[in-house]
Amino acid sequence: MLFSKNLSAVSALAALTLAGSAHAALVVVDANSNSSTGGVGQSSGLVLTTGQMFHSTVAATDLWSAGALPRWSNADGLIVPLFATGTDDSGQAAGTQIGALFPLWTQGGFTAPYNSLVGSIGGVLQVLGTNFNGPAWGNGALTLYFWDSNFSDNTQFITADIGLNATGGGVPEPATWAMMIAGFGMVGATLRRRRFASL
Repeated sequence: MLFSKNLSAVSALAALTLAGSAHAALVVVDANSNSSTGGVGQSSGLVLTTGQMFHSTVAATDLWSAGALPRWSNADGLIVPLFATGTDDSGQAAGTQIGALFPLWTQGGFTAPYNSLVGSIGGVLQVLGTNFNGPAWGNGALTLYFWDSNFSDNTQFITADIGLNATGGGVPEPATWAMMIAGFGMVGATLRRRRFASL
């Protein structure tokens, strides 16, 4: 009974420690106002250090557009033909081609698919697309962009679920280790005290 209570206390401490190191938010990125050309990057709310694990997820059915047909895509960009479902953001009849494979766009020495979700940390860019889960490639705030060459005819937005990975990719941060060790130490001290008191 005593062991199970103390194990519960350790589990609760570990859960609080991990939850305290996690951050998650839904971030709206607009194809027009957050365009890489003519727009301003959207803050993700995360400030990262090199190697810190984080994730970004956008529904594959969440669409935005770089102008006249066929320029609709999800956050992966204009990399495959895309056809309207009749209920998607394009407003087109089911079966209408709304997206196509486009050449890549290069800006500031960085190349990525048109319409892709791109993240910037410390001025260094990387494609996030619909699903990114990995280490930060620099130090600083994560800013999000709609990648394209002309913001004026862009429409719609996507919603990205952005957050730190609570376990840091399987390796807790030093502060997490310190809290866990302190918790185990307190549990051990309590067990010793109760054992001596019962003698």
